[in-house]
Amino acid sequence: MTTAAFHFNVENRLHYTCRLVRKAVAVGSRLVVTGSDEILDQLDRDLWALSATEFLPHCRWGAPASLVQRSSVVLCQSLDGVGGRDVLLNLAESVPPGVEAFERVLEVVTVDPVAQSQARLRWKQYAKAGLTLASHDLGHRAAP
Repeated sequence: MTTAAFHFNVENRLHYTCRLVRKAVAVGSRLVVTGSDEILDQLDRDLWALSATEFLPHCRWGAPASLVQRSSVVLCQSLDGVGGRDVLLNLAESVPPGVEAFERVLEVVTVDPVAQSQARLRWKQYAKAGLTLASHDLGHRAAP
Protein backbone atom coordinates (compact mmCIF):
# COMPACT_ATOMS: atom_id res chain seq x y z
CA MET A 1 0.00 0.00 0.00
CA THR A 2 1.25 3.48 -0.85
CA THR A 3 2.04 5.86 1.99
CA ALA A 4 2.02 9.65 1.73
CA ALA A 5 4.15 11.65 4.15
CA PHE A 6 3.65 15.40 4.45
CA HIS A 7 6.50 17.53 5.78
CA PHE A 8 4.77 20.69 7.02
CA ASN A 9 6.03 24.15 8.00
CA VAL A 10 9.23 23.98 5.98
CA GLU A 11 11.01 27.34 5.74
CA ASN A 12 12.89 26.74 2.47
CA ARG A 13 11.08 24.22 0.27
CA LEU A 14 13.80 23.48 -2.28
CA HIS A 15 16.60 23.34 0.28
CA TYR A 16 14.59 20.87 2.33
CA THR A 17 13.69 18.93 -0.83
CA CYS A 18 17.41 18.58 -1.67
CA ARG A 19 18.00 17.14 1.77
CA LEU A 20 15.14 14.66 1.38
CA VAL A 21 16.49 13.62 -2.01
CA ARG A 22 19.98 13.14 -0.55
CA LYS A 23 18.60 11.02 2.27
CA ALA A 24 16.47 8.87 -0.05
CA VAL A 25 19.34 8.29 -2.49
CA ALA A 26 21.66 7.39 0.40
CA VAL A 27 19.38 4.48 1.35
CA GLY A 28 19.13 3.29 -2.27
CA SER A 29 15.72 4.69 -3.21
CA ARG A 30 14.93 5.69 -6.79
CA LEU A 31 12.88 8.88 -6.97
CA VAL A 32 10.67 10.83 -9.27
CA VAL A 33 10.26 14.51 -8.46
CA THR A 34 7.31 16.19 -10.10
CA GLY A 35 6.40 19.85 -10.28
CA SER A 36 6.28 22.83 -12.60
CA ASP A 37 9.07 23.44 -15.09
CA GLU A 38 10.19 26.49 -13.09
CA ILE A 39 10.45 24.55 -9.84
CA LEU A 40 12.20 21.62 -11.51
CA ASP A 41 14.70 23.94 -13.20
CA GLN A 42 15.59 25.49 -9.84
CA LEU A 43 15.75 22.08 -8.13
CA ASP A 44 18.07 20.84 -10.89
CA ARG A 45 20.42 23.76 -10.22
CA ASP A 46 20.16 23.27 -6.44
CA LEU A 47 20.98 19.56 -6.69
CA TRP A 48 24.14 20.40 -8.66
CA ALA A 49 25.16 22.97 -6.05
CA LEU A 50 24.22 20.95 -2.97
CA SER A 51 27.77 19.96 -2.09
CA ALA A 52 31.20 20.42 -3.61
CA THR A 53 32.11 16.82 -2.77
CA GLU A 54 28.86 15.00 -3.45
CA PHE A 55 26.82 14.27 -6.56
CA LEU A 56 23.20 13.14 -6.61
CA PRO A 57 22.64 11.42 -9.98
CA HIS A 58 19.61 13.09 -11.51
CA CYS A 59 18.23 14.03 -14.89
CA ARG A 60 15.13 15.41 -16.55
CA TRP A 61 12.53 13.09 -18.03
CA GLY A 62 13.13 13.13 -21.76
CA ALA A 63 16.89 12.69 -21.42
CA PRO A 64 18.33 9.68 -23.25
CA ALA A 65 16.80 6.45 -21.91
CA SER A 66 20.17 5.13 -20.72
CA LEU A 67 20.69 8.25 -18.60
CA VAL A 68 17.18 8.09 -17.13
CA GLN A 69 17.72 4.43 -16.27
CA ARG A 70 21.04 5.12 -14.49
CA SER A 71 19.83 8.19 -12.59
CA SER A 72 18.62 7.81 -9.04
CA VAL A 73 16.40 10.87 -9.44
CA VAL A 74 14.21 11.81 -12.39
CA LEU A 75 12.66 15.28 -12.60
CA CYS A 76 9.41 15.50 -14.58
CA GLN A 77 6.24 17.53 -14.94
CA SER A 78 4.01 14.50 -15.48
CA LEU A 79 4.13 10.86 -14.46
CA ASP A 80 3.13 9.71 -17.95
CA GLY A 81 5.45 6.87 -18.91
CA VAL A 82 7.58 7.18 -15.76
CA GLY A 83 7.81 3.92 -13.89
CA GLY A 84 10.06 1.67 -11.89
CA ARG A 85 10.69 4.08 -9.05
CA ASP A 86 10.14 3.73 -5.29
CA VAL A 87 9.40 7.29 -4.21
CA LEU A 88 7.44 10.19 -5.66
CA LEU A 89 8.35 13.59 -4.30
CA ASN A 90 5.46 15.81 -5.35
CA LEU A 91 6.21 19.52 -5.65
CA ALA A 92 3.14 20.15 -7.81
CA GLU A 93 0.10 22.03 -6.55
CA SER A 94 -2.14 19.02 -7.18
CA VAL A 95 -1.98 15.24 -6.94
CA PRO A 96 -0.62 13.83 -10.20
CA PRO A 97 -2.41 10.82 -11.69
CA GLY A 98 -0.50 7.60 -11.06
CA VAL A 99 0.68 8.10 -7.46
CA GLU A 100 -0.53 4.62 -6.51
CA ALA A 101 2.34 3.14 -8.58
CA PHE A 102 4.83 4.34 -5.94
CA GLU A 103 5.61 2.83 -2.53
CA ARG A 104 5.92 6.28 -0.96
CA VAL A 105 4.83 9.79 -1.78
CA LEU A 106 6.51 12.77 -0.14
CA GLU A 107 5.05 16.26 0.07
CA VAL A 108 7.01 19.32 1.20
CA VAL A 109 4.81 22.16 2.44
CA THR A 110 6.03 25.63 3.41
CA VAL A 111 4.63 27.96 6.06
CA ASP A 112 2.74 29.88 3.36
CA PRO A 113 -1.05 29.74 4.03
CA VAL A 114 -1.85 29.17 0.33
CA ALA A 115 0.60 26.26 0.15
CA GLN A 116 -0.89 24.81 3.33
CA SER A 117 -4.41 25.11 1.95
CA GLN A 118 -3.39 23.32 -1.25
CA ALA A 119 -1.66 20.63 0.84
CA ARG A 120 -4.86 20.03 2.81
CA LEU A 121 -6.67 19.37 -0.48
CA ARG A 122 -3.96 16.91 -1.56
CA TRP A 123 -4.16 15.23 1.86
CA LYS A 124 -7.90 14.72 1.35
CA GLN A 125 -7.31 13.32 -2.15
CA TYR A 126 -4.71 10.86 -0.87
CA ALA A 127 -7.03 9.80 1.97
CA LYS A 128 -9.92 9.31 -0.45
CA ALA A 129 -7.64 7.17 -2.66
CA GLY A 130 -6.85 4.95 0.36
CA LEU A 131 -3.22 5.94 0.93
CA THR A 132 -1.77 5.67 4.42
CA LEU A 133 -1.00 9.22 5.61
CA ALA A 134 1.72 10.60 7.86
CA SER A 135 2.47 14.14 8.99
CA HIS A 136 5.81 15.61 10.03
CA ASP A 137 5.52 19.12 11.50
CA LEU A 138 8.81 20.95 11.27
CA GLY A 139 7.38 24.10 12.83
CA HIS A 140 8.54 23.11 16.30
CA ARG A 141 12.20 22.67 15.49
CA ALA A 142 14.96 24.46 13.68
CA ALA A 143 15.06 24.26 9.88
CA PRO A 144 17.25 21.41 8.60
